[in-house]
Amino acid sequence: MPLALYALTAGAFGIGVTEFVIMGLLLEVSRELNVTIAAAGLLISGYALGVTIGAPVLTALTARWPRKHVLVGLMVIFVIGNAACALAPTYGWLMAARVLTALTHGTFFGVGAVVATGLVAEDKRASAISIMFTGLTVATVLGVPFGTWLGQHYGWRATFWAVTLVGLVVLVVLAALVPQDRTQPVASDWRADLRAIARRPVLLGLLTTVLGYAGVFAVFTYIAPMLTQISGFDDSAVSPILLIFGGGLVMGNLLGGKLADRNLIRAILGTLTVLAIVLGLMTFTFNNQIAAILFTGLLGAAGFATVAPLQMWVLSKAGAGQSLASSFNIGAFNLGNAIGAWAGGLVIDHGPGLTFVPLVAALFPLLAIATALFAVRASKRAALTPSCNPIH
Repeated sequence: MPLALYALTAGAFGIGVTEFVIMGLLLEVSRELNVTIAAAGLLISGYALGVTIGAPVLTALTARWPRKHVLVGLMVIFVIGNAACALAPTYGWLMAARVLTALTHGTFFGVGAVVATGLVAEDKRASAISIMFTGLTVATVLGVPFGTWLGQHYGWRATFWAVTLVGLVVLVVLAALVPQDRTQPVASDWRADLRAIARRPVLLGLLTTVLGYAGVFAVFTYIAPMLTQISGFDDSAVSPILLIFGGGLVMGNLLGGKLADRNLIRAILGTLTVLAIVLGLMTFTFNNQIAAILFTGLLGAAGFATVAPLQMWVLSKAGAGQSLASSFNIGAFNLGNAIGAWAGGLVIDHGPGLTFVPLVAALFPLLAIATALFAVRASKRAALTPSCNPIH
């Protein structure tokens, strides 16, 4: 595999760490900037909303640009955004820097996947995409725990300086190794793509994604204070426990893909059901340290087992608009992140408190199941009663 592909992998790693590492540093950020834990949690929401907006918009705006220029430009924004996070003197500054950094997320993965397939022979394209996205998995399994450890020992700003350094290395390697486009990229008709995405089956699929992931991140956003304040772990124990979460993520991701290959609808309903059960039980298990570790791993497995089925479902319904639909679904995952972090904060500040966040979070995958069932039944009715109405 060419070195340029591993540069893309490193970029995916840096982006993954930037998105998720703040969850392990909520206590440190809230203390230094003198804000509540719930307010610190909104830094996840701000990033997620930046991805939600930036993914489809930047993908459309840069569709005709040379892909190498797009990737290099995105990494420049990434470096500036993370340096601004490290230098942030106030909470508002940090929020703005997080949103700026988030704009690069969705388009980097979309354009990077296209570039990755162009770097290798046709029979290695799937492997190339897999290698690139390995960076995101490694970020969650290793990067986030290490970034959490670094922030706890040397201050949370040190973590963002480390990610800034990763971004600079990736920027140089991308500029040096990624070849120029052989032909000018041909942009699809974004209006036709939007019409395809506006169809009811696609919108219901996107809504299912939003609701499912809102449940995951309502809890994962506040996993550090839950482990320390409810389970009684020391701050130093958070990083090792996040490794357990990362291991669950890897297993759940692989399992979700295999289940989706066998039966997509059953995979969606089954993984969302397991997620709801895990979230519901977490409320009653986090008072025991062994159970807390176990269920942190189960949350990673159950949450990320939904990813492949939900992504496949949206793409299967999008028709000719698959590229833009993929960007929108990345946005949908991150909109779920934003809603989940916000909802968890409401439960902490204005509801029954931190202990009951998982129980409230379980409502989101239940709503996702209801949405998926409605979509399946609507599709069956549409198949039995053909209609020329484009939204059906």
